[in-house]
Amino acid sequence: MVEMRMDGRCALIAGGSKGIGLAAATNFMRAGADVAIVARRPDVLEEARVALVKEGKGKVIVISADVTNAEDCARAFGTAEQELGKVDVLLNNAGSHNASPFETITDERWSNDFELKLFSAIRLSRAAWPGMKERKWGRIINTLSSGAKWPRTGSAPSSVTRAAGMSLTKVMANDGAVHNILVNAVIVGLIQTDQWVRDHAAENKGRSYEDYIAEMGQRIPMKRVGLAEEFANMILFLASDAGSYVTGTAINVDGGFCPVV
Repeated sequence: MVEMRMDGRCALIAGGSKGIGLAAATNFMRAGADVAIVARRPDVLEEARVALVKEGKGKVIVISADVTNAEDCARAFGTAEQELGKVDVLLNNAGSHNASPFETITDERWSNDFELKLFSAIRLSRAAWPGMKERKWGRIINTLSSGAKWPRTGSAPSSVTRAAGMSLTKVMANDGAVHNILVNAVIVGLIQTDQWVRDHAAENKGRSYEDYIAEMGQRIPMKRVGLAEEFANMILFLASDAGSYVTGTAINVDGGFCPVV
């Protein structure tokens, strides 16, 4: 029998106040972990904290920080480690969809996307590494998009930064394996999050949100858009002892959306 428990574990989640990050934090709490969630907006973090404390008996720490900033990354990790005592699990989940035709993308947009999606993961992982190495136990999970494997027309800069994140995953997995630091990526396709609520509001042409999501689901072999909770279930598996022999892989959790395995 497989049990996905995290009793005694402490997790740090970048981008943890909404969507996939909050769903992952909820799963961690239900599995017995203490969690620290990082995001920029204090009001949204507080809403997430109130929701999370109802899900388990563990400690919940909220940290307002901008992970595109190196100093904020260091402060966020230091606060989590001090308040929780350690960081066993790191979920690098910062970032949102950012895609345009190649010739329109400025140096500033390229730089900002790399800071948010790649360098935040590098900095937080580097901070977590010594403690995980010393304890001979660690889990680092990187949330990536299907563009990491399947870069389509007009998909930069996200497809490029996510592909770099997949390479980073493999490099860290190779370096960490001997220390029982397991590093994996989880590939998102179309998952219902607050991002799609915002997009619907911006693009609404008389369609209800339900119709908008149903139409989007027709692009997926399973004919529906996934839920953040479904994506978070794979994160929980990889973070728990149930995933103790999985490292260096990028797993699609997308209803068959990405044609590249």
